[in-house]
Amino acid sequence: MAENRECSSASSCSKESCEGCSGSGQKTSFAADMNQYSSVKKVIGVVSGKGGVGKSFVTASLAAQMRKKGYSVGILDADITGPSIPKMFGVHGPAVGNDMGMYPIEAEDGIKIMSINLLMDDEEAPVVWRGPVIAGTVKQFWSDVVWGDLDYLFVDMPPGTGDVPLTVFQSLPVDGIVIVTSPQELVQMIVKKAYNMAGMMHIPVLGVVENYSYFECPDCGKRISLFGESHIDEVAKELGIDVLGKLPLDPKYAQAADEGRFFELENPNLEAGVEKIGNI
Repeated sequence: MAENRECSSASSCSKESCEGCSGSGQKTSFAADMNQYSSVKKVIGVVSGKGGVGKSFVTASLAAQMRKKGYSVGILDADITGPSIPKMFGVHGPAVGNDMGMYPIEAEDGIKIMSINLLMDDEEAPVVWRGPVIAGTVKQFWSDVVWGDLDYLFVDMPPGTGDVPLTVFQSLPVDGIVIVTSPQELVQMIVKKAYNMAGMMHIPVLGVVENYSYFECPDCGKRISLFGESHIDEVAKELGIDVLGKLPLDPKYAQAADEGRFFELENPNLEAGVEKIGNI
């Protein structure tokens, strides 16, 4: 039965079939229960309106910076069909479990990570699943994983506004989201899609991060806007949200990610985002 529609015939409805529809007078909750052996204080979603803007890079950077400040941190890799977090932190499966649930893998710096790649025999095998199965897996990463005591759980979401972001917003107690974008002209539309979805789901928007903002010449230090001039300040002002960072193209970050030691690097360009998250 479609959500938010009146029943076409009251005589054909039963109590079970009408639960959650607008005509029943009852509100359906999609919230998933946290694993009983876990205690997560804050859940931060990292989202983007389109792919290829470096969302996982920003997720990993925020998590690593918060860990360096002494917080206990986890990353829930909700990008089921394109997981990259395990490789960036140099962790491999198989994740193991017991009667309490499945245990995340800890990176060298102590960040706890759960990803579909940690449950597969072949990390390079494609995940060819339909949306409902993917969304169900993400919920299980919340309810079946023993996260332990965490100050912050970062959720690296797939791009767009489809099944997984909807599932996360409805099922997890998200305290705020960070929107990731890039300098291209269509940035305004991209940011607004993510912003408007958060508004529909009553999720606070902590701010926006612009990735690929510029390239700094290693010889003269000049900043070159490879992807066009930034528009993020005007978009953020229009929406009334903060700019949490403008990140340059820097080969050392790509190299560290490829080598599985991303957590070793500092990212001072995200200090405003780290401060904002630390104060929620």
